[in-house]
Amino acid sequence: MNFKHWNTKIDFVKHRKKFFIASTSFILVGIILLMTVGLNLGIDFRSGTTIDILADEPVTEEEVMSEFEAVGYIPDDLTLAGDANEIGRAQFIGDLDQAETLEIQDHFAEVYGNVPTVSTVTPIVGEELARNAVISVLIASFGIILYVTFRFELLYGISAIVALFHDALLILIVFSILQMEVNIPFIAAVLTIVGYSINDTIVTFDRIRENMSYEKKIKGFEDVARVVNKSLIQTLARSINTVLTVVFAAGALLIFGGEGLRTFSLALVVGLVAGTYSSLFIAAQVFLELKTRQIKKLEEKRIKELQEQEEQAQKAETTSP
Repeated sequence: MNFKHWNTKIDFVKHRKKFFIASTSFILVGIILLMTVGLNLGIDFRSGTTIDILADEPVTEEEVMSEFEAVGYIPDDLTLAGDANEIGRAQFIGDLDQAETLEIQDHFAEVYGNVPTVSTVTPIVGEELARNAVISVLIASFGIILYVTFRFELLYGISAIVALFHDALLILIVFSILQMEVNIPFIAAVLTIVGYSINDTIVTFDRIRENMSYEKKIKGFEDVARVVNKSLIQTLARSINTVLTVVFAAGALLIFGGEGLRTFSLALVVGLVAGTYSSLFIAAQVFLELKTRQIKKLEEKRIKELQEQEEQAQKAETTSP
């Protein structure tokens, strides 16, 4: 796939307000959803117990659930894992005490011949994991804006961060709508997307900066818009081709990776699409708006200084003998 910028009539800049309105509307609705419905936090971020039940033959969710009902416990979530669905993974929100855990282990050891493995997350560990997840995302964002600002300039860094928060919010909103579990693999996927998205954005910014250097003088919006649009068309094919290859891999992981990787792979697919969209239609357009305002302010400042110089010259002429 390739696009020739000298004969294509695609005008991304012309439709920038539509992109802003679409993203802002979706994010506002999403924020309302996050504040009302919220996220389905897994036991990684809440106290809870996970029990892995290993059977010698494939099992169904109904079979495993009926065994839990027989022993008097109903898990909050039950999924199957393993190549042949021979593992049942049950999650309980809130801690099970030692006596309850032993009762469940004894029952399933008698039924399937294997002692289930039990892992518990205490409230303190859950709070630490949640806090560390937020800190890791913030540190990654700060490092990115520092790097982009150092390599390019502050306006590029601000535009990149706007696009990154756009991507992260979109992933959260999709998970809030689907009410899929948010766990540690989800955080890993978000951090992966942060890295991928900024890489794609930097490629676009690099082309914008290069094309800027070819211009004799950037006077205002029309000049910046022409450069940004040409740069987007030049990098469009590269962005689409790259994301498609990664989406194919992440899609295969989503379909064939099993339940254990479902959260990670879905967040990856959503983030990849959002990252490509934001690199092309949000980051570059935000830079266009910021750059235009910067040029306008510099021009106003220059005119003001000229007017002050003229006024001073006139005063000097009137006061001279």
